[in-house]
Amino acid sequence: MKSAVENISPSRIKITIEMPFADLQPSLDSAYARISTQVNIPGFRKGKIPTRIIDQRVGRAVVLEEAVNDAIPSGLAQAMIENKIVQLGRPEVDVTTLDEETGLIFTAELDIRPEFELPKFDLLKVVVDDAEVTVDQVEEQLTGLRGRFGALKDVTRAAKDGDVLLVDLSGDHDGQVVEELAATAFSYELGSDDMVPGFDDAVRGAKADEVRHFLFTPSAGQWSGKGITVEVNVKAVRERELPDADDEFAQLASEFDTIGELREDVRTRLGRVRLIEQAYQARDLTHDALMEAVKIDLPDRTIQDEIDAHFEDGHGDEAHKAEFETNTRSGMKSRIVLDKIAEVEDLQVNDAELSQWLMQEAQRYNMAPDQFADQLVQSGQVQGAVSEVRRAKALAHVLENVTVIDKSGNKIDLDSVLRGDESDADFDAEFDASSDEENFEADE
Repeated sequence: MKSAVENISPSRIKITIEMPFADLQPSLDSAYARISTQVNIPGFRKGKIPTRIIDQRVGRAVVLEEAVNDAIPSGLAQAMIENKIVQLGRPEVDVTTLDEETGLIFTAELDIRPEFELPKFDLLKVVVDDAEVTVDQVEEQLTGLRGRFGALKDVTRAAKDGDVLLVDLSGDHDGQVVEELAATAFSYELGSDDMVPGFDDAVRGAKADEVRHFLFTPSAGQWSGKGITVEVNVKAVRERELPDADDEFAQLASEFDTIGELREDVRTRLGRVRLIEQAYQARDLTHDALMEAVKIDLPDRTIQDEIDAHFEDGHGDEAHKAEFETNTRSGMKSRIVLDKIAEVEDLQVNDAELSQWLMQEAQRYNMAPDQFADQLVQSGQVQGAVSEVRRAKALAHVLENVTVIDKSGNKIDLDSVLRGDESDADFDAEFDASSDEENFEADE
């Protein structure tokens, strides 16, 4: 097989591929075998029909067409490897010659990964926020812990944020009961904004035995676009009585004897959380700095294909389309750059890394890891998952080499941060101090 490449632009080529007819034989054999199982010819069993009979009854041209359709993808893939080209997007193929003397000659016009230079990673520098812990932050965590040991007391005043309400709930649309909004003796913390839109505003200021109404229009489901009148019967308003922040509370809620020791422990753990947050911030800023340092010509045809596919149902206004195009371009650039780094650095994904990624993603979608893995296999997305993990490793490799300082000018040792302390996991669960639950190497 011979191939010749013509550059149309930095990110698009036209390649001409010549395959001797002998190279088509495996595809011809497969075509005859498939056709033999698909047609009914009197006197012959399916799968046992001689090739000459297929040529007579079905036609040699039909067999050749199926063989060519089978040979082109493999021939194109081989040409990509031989010419060290990374394909992007779908090729536009044109068969120019097909006969048993010359063989198969076809051209393919397609987007490719453009050539570009990677920056020297050790010359990149990012500046992260200081890992400071304020008195207010410590007290906020301590108040949260006190809340877990607090008692609820009925009050006669108007409800305010932080109160726990006991409510009966019902929904109605044109006289029809909305069962999804029916609840009795439902306990809810006002201000948590965990109910349907409008709920908190409707009941804020209500007193015990007061009934409030508001209109809610769902955007999805059975009642999508339909106005539902929601009735909230406030049965009780309760406020939290927090235990005093004293030595007795410290002994009740922790292993410490004094409130001072507990406060210092909260401060220490918060400090470690801030360091982890610095690491997340450093990762994101490193990605931004890397993208800024790399200049490439993106494949416009492939980008437009993605945009067209996304909006083929006609949804979205111009602002949404502009935002989607921007995200598509930045996402494609990120994949192209990180893929090249992974190749240059010869980064591989092992089973343990892939398993860790599967567990994290399964948790995001509230699925069992085995179930999530099965869906990846069934949808043919296993290689995509491997690519995501490999790109994350590429970014982590860059992060290992960049200079990270905080706004006060202190150099940050990310290695010591990422090695971590197992006790920090308990702190996240106990105090809810860190809102970012991503794994550091998970590239979104």
